[in-house]
Amino acid sequence: MPLRYLHVMVRVLDLEASMAFYALLGLKEVRRSDNAAGRFTLVYLAPPGQEDAALELTFNWDGDPGLPADSRHFGHLAYGVDDIYAMCARLAANGVTINRPPRDGRMAFVRSPDNISIELLQNGSALKPAEPWASMGNTGHW
Repeated sequence: MPLRYLHVMVRVLDLEASMAFYALLGLKEVRRSDNAAGRFTLVYLAPPGQEDAALELTFNWDGDPGLPADSRHFGHLAYGVDDIYAMCARLAANGVTINRPPRDGRMAFVRSPDNISIELLQNGSALKPAEPWASMGNTGHW
């Protein structure tokens, strides 16, 4: 089953200060997404010429009072998969808990043995919702 690295996500308390810091390291903004409904902004930064090795900064508009003390700075690793249902079935068959099932045919979350959150995203368009995933609830947190 092919797997493609997508990005690493970190939560930030001050988006402008964080962007200035990563700019000092040489990272450049490659894309940005503002989500008014969810009240957050995602900014993807990467070294020039390495746009496929992005760092995602997640900024919650209403603040994130647990930062920096709650260890939520590091969010997750993300990988693209060709068939999210097959990947989740394979993981589940090998004892991995699917924390956030791919109900939408697009996104799932699991945790590593070290409790690192791993996001799986369907390459291309979302698959049609299918059971058992469509009606499966969340387990734990991601």
